Amino acid sequence: MDQSSITPNTSNPELEINGDNDSATTLLQEKQTRRRETLRDVTFIEYMTVGVLCFVNLINYMDRFTLAGVLGDVKKEFGIGDDSAGLLQTVFVVAYMVFAPIFSYLGDRQSRRAIMAFGVGLWCITTFIGSFVTNFKLFAFFRGLVGIGEASYSTIAPTIISDLFVGNIRSKMLALFYFAIPVGSGMGYIVGSLAGAAAGNWRWGLRVTPFMGVVAVALILWVMIDPERGQAEDSQIRPTSYRDDIRALVKNRSFMLSTLAFTCVAFVTGALAWWGPQFIYLGLTLQPDVDITIESVSYKFGLVGMSAGAMGVPLGSALAQRLRPRLLDCDPLICGFALLASAPLVYFGLITISAHVALTYVLIFAGMVTLNLTWSIVADIVLYVVIPPRRSTAEAFQILISHMFGDAGSPYLVGVISESLKRSLSPSPSEMPSQIVQFQALQYALFVTCFVEVLGGIFFLLTAVYIVKDKQTVDRAIAEIAEHPSTEPSHSRAEEENVSGE
Repeated sequence: MDQSSITPNTSNPELEINGDNDSATTLLQEKQTRRRETLRDVTFIEYMTVGVLCFVNLINYMDRFTLAGVLGDVKKEFGIGDDSAGLLQTVFVVAYMVFAPIFSYLGDRQSRRAIMAFGVGLWCITTFIGSFVTNFKLFAFFRGLVGIGEASYSTIAPTIISDLFVGNIRSKMLALFYFAIPVGSGMGYIVGSLAGAAAGNWRWGLRVTPFMGVVAVALILWVMIDPERGQAEDSQIRPTSYRDDIRALVKNRSFMLSTLAFTCVAFVTGALAWWGPQFIYLGLTLQPDVDITIESVSYKFGLVGMSAGAMGVPLGSALAQRLRPRLLDCDPLICGFALLASAPLVYFGLITISAHVALTYVLIFAGMVTLNLTWSIVADIVLYVVIPPRRSTAEAFQILISHMFGDAGSPYLVGVISESLKRSLSPSPSEMPSQIVQFQALQYALFVTCFVEVLGGIFFLLTAVYIVKDKQTVDRAIAEIAEHPSTEPSHSRAEEENVSGE
């Protein structure tokens, strides 16, 4: 494919459309001249809307990883092993991914404000009630209910940003939105460990975010705006049936490959975020004359995660915006090389903990920075290779796949491998595993994340092969319906052309 006739990929309709689509391209370019190009053109209420979305995303991930910050105390109180401890996160993510498609279907057709307010409210109530439960199975059940509430928000929020902005402004706003994920995750470790230590009970860590969630519900109802779908791109494409949406997404090669790649990111993130503090704690206990607690380790791990996210997410967005004018397929290339760079950093971080603590934190920080480069870029890819009325469904589909085969199972899988290795490494299966055996078992189990990162990098590099043409398909559909509003869009036909080849 000759890419010389295609203008840079900037997440808005800018690709040249040949043949019969010249008039549609002209109309599209004329509309571009009226669009906002700088942050100074963004209105106050739009800033407020993005701020509300970022705030909810922040407390969302705070709540998700508060439990990881006090995982040692949770294991002691309920008397569970690594496998059951990993199951807590798996239950949460399974409920999250199962209900995401339901909320996405509604999000493409109903009031997004009402759906988000309901979901955040449900999450607040179930988190608070669950903090008082003393039975492990019931506690796991309430963690599942929390996942249902969070599913209503995560599938819809990025589409609101996409309907408000295009181009580099959209990329900047998405970077701000996804910046809240690693920062919120880090704050979750810190809040969980500090609140639990201050109250003398780990359960108080779970009771902080529900009160912040009540504020979020009020902001969603009375501050946030809910723009029309496709508003920023002047898109008038009508929604299709759910079956047609799924069929089109499966045929979209860039979307499917980037989803598989992001599944690998989710797998690694879920495993390291859940087991990272526990692994570091076990490694530090092997050193002589070390007085350490799991709360202090979680606090430091949270600071490292926050710092890595604060650097990685905006850096990935900035790199993409800088390279797009010169390299049309730079988005998946950045993500692919970032994962390939992260794999050895994570590996060396896992093998140095028992000897060099400072070096371990440096390697973990660098590995997290490269991993975080992908977050906002992947979100941007989904939004510009999928037509506007199908984006909530696309977000949910990606959530379903990435969580089903990613972080829904990775904490549990690592826990199961660790428990199995404890039995293999122990001199006697009937004896309690020693500290060194517990450490080695968890270390070997976490090595699987390095292989998954390499696999994810390969999927991202394959995405680069198709991304330019798949974005052109979306631009053509938006341009044609803009020129002829009364006609059906040709996006289905274009997708079929993409599948059949160049």
